[in-house]
Amino acid sequence: MKKTIQDCLNERILIIDGAMGTMIQQYKLQEKDYRGERFKDWHKDVRGNNDLLSLTQPQIIQAIHKAYLEAGADIIETNTFSSTSIAQADYDMQSLAYELNVAAAKCARKAIDEFTKDSKQTNNCKFIAGAIGPLNKTLSLSPDVNNPGFRTVTFDEVADAYYEQIRGLADGGVDLLLIETIFDTLNAKAAIYAIKKYFNDTKKEELPIMISGTITDASGRTLSGQTLEAFYISVAHANPLSVGLNCALGAKEMRPHIEELSQIASCYTSAYPNAGLPNAFGEYDEQPEDTAHILEEWAKEGFVNIVGGCCGTTPDHIKHIAEAVKKFEARKLPVVEEELEVVEE
Repeated sequence: MKKTIQDCLNERILIIDGAMGTMIQQYKLQEKDYRGERFKDWHKDVRGNNDLLSLTQPQIIQAIHKAYLEAGADIIETNTFSSTSIAQADYDMQSLAYELNVAAAKCARKAIDEFTKDSKQTNNCKFIAGAIGPLNKTLSLSPDVNNPGFRTVTFDEVADAYYEQIRGLADGGVDLLLIETIFDTLNAKAAIYAIKKYFNDTKKEELPIMISGTITDASGRTLSGQTLEAFYISVAHANPLSVGLNCALGAKEMRPHIEELSQIASCYTSAYPNAGLPNAFGEYDEQPEDTAHILEEWAKEGFVNIVGGCCGTTPDHIKHIAEAVKKFEARKLPVVEEELEVVEE
């Protein structure tokens, strides 16, 4: 029988994959590659719509997933960071949202099946996380500096878009749901609401939820202004499998925040930083062994349960990270007191 992710997390530190976009860039795809045969006459340019490749170039997405599996990843993320009707509106492809999520989940499943067959390994600890991105519209911040109360989208619209995405991911066969790169907690709350509503409506067994926020700078706050502790408290009601951080920062800059999170979270913790900070050209120079060395220290200190990489990371980064942390035990979940202690004077 396949182990649950909780079984695997209790055994060791699990490895989540690295950047999808970084790997897609290496293929140097042109407009016609993104379009494929199906969208060859589409009325808008679609180059840069990486999620569309799950339909037009599925072999590329499967190859990337498989490369991360071969590097040691236990959790691979679907190519669905922007697979909502709201995000796809940039390309007039709102109607494809559900289909994109189903297709991306199936790409990930095929990659695991191929990896299992080729390596003659079991897939007991190989899981697909349905990636739910932050959207290109925010509920907490106004895009108009002269009108701070203005919003381009409502909570219900965001929740509906996420609901459609979750339905596609679930129908595609993901094992987990990952709300990631959260810079606006209200958007994340809409995603949590949509997840709960979907499983309540369908009566299906609820999938574990992973939540990953983004600390945007040295202030230790999200873009919408929350401290890390405030962010954690804001999403803890979802009863997540894990809460963690990803993107914006390299491992060196993320370290104090991961240390803090490890002390306050009653669930598992995750961290997948960028390959350092971008250079003047927006590229990432941190070498795999350097990223791995920093994450090795986190593992040694008992900060993490799940580690991997975000922007700029490759299968080589993931391979080095997996090798570096395997000798350390995973972070132990703290015992949380259910009642307040009464202190008598």
